[in-house]
Amino acid sequence: MLSADDIAARLDEYLETEFSFIRSDELAPLILALAPAEQAFVLDWTRRIASTNTEIAHQFVRRAPQVLKLQEPRVIEAWALHAMDVYDRAGLRAALAVIQDVERFVQHSHARTAGALFDEVSGVLLHFVHGLAGRPLKLALADTAWTDSETIHLPALLAQLAGREDNFRLYKVLAVLQWAQIHHGTLRVALHTDFTSWPDAARAQRLYALLETLRLEAIIARTLPGLGREMQQLQPDYVAALPAAWQAAARQVQGARSTPAASLGLLASLYAAPLPPPRLWQVELYLNEVAACMQTRMAREKQLLRVRLAQWLEEQRKKAPADSAPPRLAVREPADDAQAGDSFELTLNDAPVAPPETIARLLTSIRLDLGEIPDEYLVPAGPGEYDPALYTEQADDPDAVWQGTYHERGASYYNEWDHGRQHYRKNWCVMREKEVAPVHDGFVAATLQRYSGLVAHLRRSFEAMRDEERLLKRQVHGDGVDIDALVEALADARDGSEMSDRLFTRLHRVERDIAVAFMVDMSGSTRGWVNDAEREALLLLCEALEALGDRYAIYGFSGITRKRCELYRIKRFDEPYGAEVRARISGIRAQDYTRMGFAIRHLTQLLNATAARTRLLITLSDGKPDDYSDYRGVYGIEDTRRALLEARRSGIHPFCITIDEHGPEYLPHMYGAVNYTVVSEVRQLPFKVGEIYRRLTR
Repeated sequence: MLSADDIAARLDEYLETEFSFIRSDELAPLILALAPAEQAFVLDWTRRIASTNTEIAHQFVRRAPQVLKLQEPRVIEAWALHAMDVYDRAGLRAALAVIQDVERFVQHSHARTAGALFDEVSGVLLHFVHGLAGRPLKLALADTAWTDSETIHLPALLAQLAGREDNFRLYKVLAVLQWAQIHHGTLRVALHTDFTSWPDAARAQRLYALLETLRLEAIIARTLPGLGREMQQLQPDYVAALPAAWQAAARQVQGARSTPAASLGLLASLYAAPLPPPRLWQVELYLNEVAACMQTRMAREKQLLRVRLAQWLEEQRKKAPADSAPPRLAVREPADDAQAGDSFELTLNDAPVAPPETIARLLTSIRLDLGEIPDEYLVPAGPGEYDPALYTEQADDPDAVWQGTYHERGASYYNEWDHGRQHYRKNWCVMREKEVAPVHDGFVAATLQRYSGLVAHLRRSFEAMRDEERLLKRQVHGDGVDIDALVEALADARDGSEMSDRLFTRLHRVERDIAVAFMVDMSGSTRGWVNDAEREALLLLCEALEALGDRYAIYGFSGITRKRCELYRIKRFDEPYGAEVRARISGIRAQDYTRMGFAIRHLTQLLNATAARTRLLITLSDGKPDDYSDYRGVYGIEDTRRALLEARRSGIHPFCITIDEHGPEYLPHMYGAVNYTVVSEVRQLPFKVGEIYRRLTR
């Protein structure tokens, strides 16, 4: 049991009362009245919050003892974490509002407990959506559920239903319903309908949306019966509770041959009737956004299709006899109108053909937008109509982003571990990948000439590693006797135990299945001879790795503050080693600071996306984590350690090679006692990197 003075002393330390107007002697009695476990709980969370902001911690102390009488500790924890997350996103005023309005937070706690979160289910939903036919769709967060015909928008939290499982099912239904709007013509017909001809255009559109929801859920029930049954369980009696006119309309639009035109045809008879409550999974129609998205896509896909058709027909022409008829393309529609949007057939000179996958996808997407494939789309592009920009999405220039006002556009976000908070700062680091500008100077030639002897030596040693054999012990069959296993077996026999039959050794040819990511420190402290040594080491290593055949990638990392974390592509896993990569190695230059956590987390993702039995992450660095703002000391070390733990848990082996003579003071804590090495002389770096790599991959 702590005394009032003990509590006040701790509050003085946590809240830095010496530099503020906070009175710990006024706060201490609030905590003194609590049980010992509760005292410890409140003080611990006060310390953790104070590591983020002392004023939030101050307000927390004022309210937490009272709230603790009404709520379980886990609710208090969620309240505190939510306030800190809000502080990260929206600042002090918003965070203090969370602390002061604890009643509102508690009211929403049930929703958070029973609801499903987009962040938690988006991965599953994305796989589910990609499994549906038609155009590949993306997922994104929005205030309401709606689609622009390329992206399925969903809210961050669904808590309309009592249980988390049911709310997840609702997420799934909302996603599939938006897919169905695209796939079965709802959006296409709506775009060509002038709802403004009705006295109340918004009401007419809502009527159409509800009728289409009823039509689409019937289609889903027929084509995806499992999901259809789940929909019935979520809201079973909706149609039965509708007025008679609406029940008749539902029967009509839910028929097997119904189309969007049927929904439009019912507007007149239902317009004056009361509008029923929306279906549980009814989504919004934002037709302006759909039109903008569709217009851009249609122009692009038309040109792309014509270019692809020209390339494909040229290939077909080379295979055909010289006297063949000129190619004539057409699309054969299904005879059954009810199957519109599901299938079609491409013919070449009246014979069915199977086009390449890219052409098939384009035809499908165009047909979803237009309901047909117009003849002019099937005219192959002529000379000069090829535009490479059509084949790739235009990403923002990472440097140009800083010229605008919205600096996070196009960036990726990574969590960061806050040691003081003992929790992650969500989406804290704003990261962009950039490409190192290649430099075609004399560095590559000079390095290869200077180290020509070493290059040949490294290649030979790496080639030997490629064909090496490993001695397997304790085998049932083999060429030699395993002495250790034999001694143990004889001891077992003497004790009356059964002898093992694994008494032999055998040489086994090791099949290499390794992927390695080299993470190169490009912070400002590497400027000068360290930078030269890094570039030399990477160049020599690449020359040797080519003899080995392992998949490897090289990325540099640097940045300044959490808002500008930059990862520099030098070589991707799928990129061949050649003159361009050598020029990028030559172009490695010192940049800003050493924020490491985001780089480890991003490279962990890249490594995990690479199919390999062994995955390594090797860091080349010259010092401890450090950044301009708060990423110093314990904070930076603990975040880096946490990122390495995350990598290790996902099956990646991290290792660090550093020239920092103080490395033994912090590297064992970050990487583990045997997962780092300190190079005392920077000129040893090229030799050491190859040696370490050989040891790690044996």
